[in-house]
Amino acid sequence: MFNQNQKIHIGNIISEKLKEEGRTKKWLASQAHCEHSSMCKMLKRTHIDTEILEKISLSVKYNFFKILSEKTDNDLQNHKNG
Repeated sequence: MFNQNQKIHIGNIISEKLKEEGRTKKWLASQAHCEHSSMCKMLKRTHIDTEILEKISLSVKYNFFKILSEKTDNDLQNHKNG
């Protein structure tokens, strides 16, 4: 699913999931107890604080850590074979 050089943009992944669910960034900000503008800034980043990612995962009912874990597993496997 991932190649070793592929970067994960977690903000884009979260934004796509919100879109699929018909939810807005404003809704997510209220669920995560943060300002709308702060949430918009966070979702523009390739990385995100784990505490916030947990709140987002619980709010959206989707484990975003799984995506990161699969990428790490793949990178470790490629490192072993490389």
